[in-house]
Amino acid sequence: MLSPKRVKHRKVQRGNMPGKATRGNTVVFGDYGLVALDRMWITNRQIEAARVAMNRHVKRGGKLWIRIFPDKPYSKKPAETRMGKGKGAPEYWVAVVKPGTVMFELGGIDKKLAEEAMILAGAKLPIKTRFVARSDLELA
Repeated sequence: MLSPKRVKHRKVQRGNMPGKATRGNTVVFGDYGLVALDRMWITNRQIEAARVAMNRHVKRGGKLWIRIFPDKPYSKKPAETRMGKGKGAPEYWVAVVKPGTVMFELGGIDKKLAEEAMILAGAKLPIKTRFVARSDLELA
């Protein structure tokens, strides 16, 4: 499971996610990418499930890059706890994803296999996604 080794603040506020992704919105490392079409927090478990689905489909061929990292702690109070008494303990880690963010990249395999793997990975995520190729983005 992905999580930071150390952080400046143990608990953070939830914040907001306006606009589209201005960083991490192009395919840089591989030949194909999986782009987010919605905004949401993606948990470390969801990232891991998508990674496993992709690796199994390509039979560990090619190279996979994970372009998002869960660096935001999600804190939660225990069930049936009264109001007050401070903020809850950190439960898990999330990555903030905006529309246009390239979440995963694949390289070293053919387009058909990469697209099938990305569709499987997208099914593991709670947001709508789109398969893109580096060549498609260069033309636009």
